[in-house]
Amino acid sequence: MDQFQDIRPYHDDEVRPVIDTLLNNSEFISSIASFALPKLYRWLPAVARFLTHRKLAAQLNGVNTVKSMQGVIASYMDQMIEKTTSKLTNSGIENLSREKSYLFVSNHRDIAMDPAFVNYMLYHAGFNTMFIAIGDNLLKRPFVSDLMRLNKSFIVKRSLKGRDLLKSSKQLSEYIHYLVENKDNVWIAQREGRAKDGVDRTDTALLKMLSMARRELGLKESLGALHIVPVSISYEFDPCDTLKADELYQKKELGAYQKDEKSDINSIVQGMIGFKGHVHVAFGEEICLDSDDADAAAALIDRQVVSNYLLQPSNYFALEKLRETDPEFAQDIAPSTEAMTEASIAAMQQRLDQAPPNIRPYLLQMYANPVLSRAKL
Repeated sequence: MDQFQDIRPYHDDEVRPVIDTLLNNSEFISSIASFALPKLYRWLPAVARFLTHRKLAAQLNGVNTVKSMQGVIASYMDQMIEKTTSKLTNSGIENLSREKSYLFVSNHRDIAMDPAFVNYMLYHAGFNTMFIAIGDNLLKRPFVSDLMRLNKSFIVKRSLKGRDLLKSSKQLSEYIHYLVENKDNVWIAQREGRAKDGVDRTDTALLKMLSMARRELGLKESLGALHIVPVSISYEFDPCDTLKADELYQKKELGAYQKDEKSDINSIVQGMIGFKGHVHVAFGEEICLDSDDADAAAALIDRQVVSNYLLQPSNYFALEKLRETDPEFAQDIAPSTEAMTEASIAAMQQRLDQAPPNIRPYLLQMYANPVLSRAKL
């Protein structure tokens, strides 16, 4: 395992020392305090940090393994689901075999919550929790990297170039194959970055990377060894929808969008604490390739992701709103008003009213695109 030491999650014997380091990290404690006790932290930061440290130390007392760490995380997950979702459902999980391990290739809407919800469903269905691929662009602060690696996350080095990137990609491919061969489940997004416009597409570069470890077998056999299962995650309300719409607006109207160092952290926090309404996780069926064509493999994954995606009232609301301003918009799609209730219309209208007027078309398009993608099938 030494060959994967720089990217792999922490092992059991590393958990306690990392936790102790985190508890003595003032930046980590301050970040948690500002999130958990925002008002107190604003006025009495020292008191907020003291209370946060005391609570964390108590909660993490006796945590010495990855499993016990995930038990603590599960309790937070339960609280988060209760506070930020109206309903949590899944489909297709009954088709998974407990005798196999899988690489779940998922659409990507939320940085932290996408794999968290998939993990939650697997955990409560009696499957092993997943190892999670996470880009190094999200790990600019050491304590964030430590937190992720305590929770079975491994690092995808996206910032490298040239020969270093090629070497890193091969290492990553070998690690994912190693995990699946050793009966561990793995999660990875279907492309780099979230689908901010609501269009879910698999990047063929991802599939080519995944096949590198068994290149001599060809792409068909190499990917077949990973038992790839497409996953679709659907949020009735995206907590980061206005942030995404603003980014799309700036790129289109201003020509560029400039992230600051807090952008990703803000998106992670907003995605966790923001209201999501009905969340649905749809597990597809293991893909079966008949060629070494990466484009054909991507199309197979995309078809399942799009067809299994649960279309929400918010998606139909956005479609109808866009039709109000453009009567010719998506006329080949049947009217969808029957999918909406008065409550769902009011909730989405309030969300739209709270968004700045200049980004509303982008927000509506983001929600409408899953309906358009389904229609194209």
